[in-house]
Amino acid sequence: MSANYTENMNGTQFTSSCFNTVAQRIAEIVAYCLLFVVSLVGNTLIGIAVYKTKALRKPINFLIVNMAMSDLLYPISLFPNNVVWLHTGSWLFRGLLGKALCKLVPFFVETSIVVSVQSLVLIAVDRFGAVFYPLHGPLISSKLCRFFILATWIIAMAGWCINLFAFNVVEYPEGLACKRTWNDAFGKYFLFETYIVVMNVVFRYIPFIFVAIIYVAIAAKVKSLKAPGEQRVNSRERRLKKEKSVLKMSVAIVLVFAVCWLPHTIDMKYSESLESTKDM
Repeated sequence: MSANYTENMNGTQFTSSCFNTVAQRIAEIVAYCLLFVVSLVGNTLIGIAVYKTKALRKPINFLIVNMAMSDLLYPISLFPNNVVWLHTGSWLFRGLLGKALCKLVPFFVETSIVVSVQSLVLIAVDRFGAVFYPLHGPLISSKLCRFFILATWIIAMAGWCINLFAFNVVEYPEGLACKRTWNDAFGKYFLFETYIVVMNVVFRYIPFIFVAIIYVAIAAKVKSLKAPGEQRVNSRERRLKKEKSVLKMSVAIVLVFAVCWLPHTIDMKYSESLESTKDM
């Protein structure tokens, strides 16, 4: 009787575990698909709005579009791969195509993040010029903006082109996997941990500290501005309202970006610590 009861309980636990695993997998796939659609529609609409509305064709809006396009690259590169992995538990493609995609997916993902961070820095610089030097031309003109946008992509691709060499398709008994084979590509003379620390400091921590300082200075400047006299009250108030609204939008973009990327950063650091532990 006791043996039958234990066997029934184990069977129930196994069935419940399988059900929970399948339900979790379905939920994750649905979440990825939903995020993919929202990101695709939202970022595409930003680009279309700026392109079709002449009044919006300003450097700051071009930088926002640049950020939107880089943010769009992330789900396009990563989400389909993650959905396939959740469904099959294996890397889907073999041969030259599989090897190329294995290298390009992490390359585009990291490029997307760096381009977005650089765009946030340029937006902050543009707002700084508009608030502190309102009578001068913009610090980032339309022509200069095009150069900076191109530069953000070149810098990001140059910084993370190492992923084109570090990732490869590895075959296990359970199936294929796209793995970082750092030691095979660079040996032990070029440490992965050192490279990641440098990239995080240069492209994440320093930019966010810089942006935070810029916006604190802008907020202090806007707060200190007062309308000098009756004749220029209306024009000064209109300009202040405009600057405050743009400032709020810029700060909101930075905060949303930081909050959305915080889980990814924590997960990445945890994964890196696991990898370093395995290599020891």
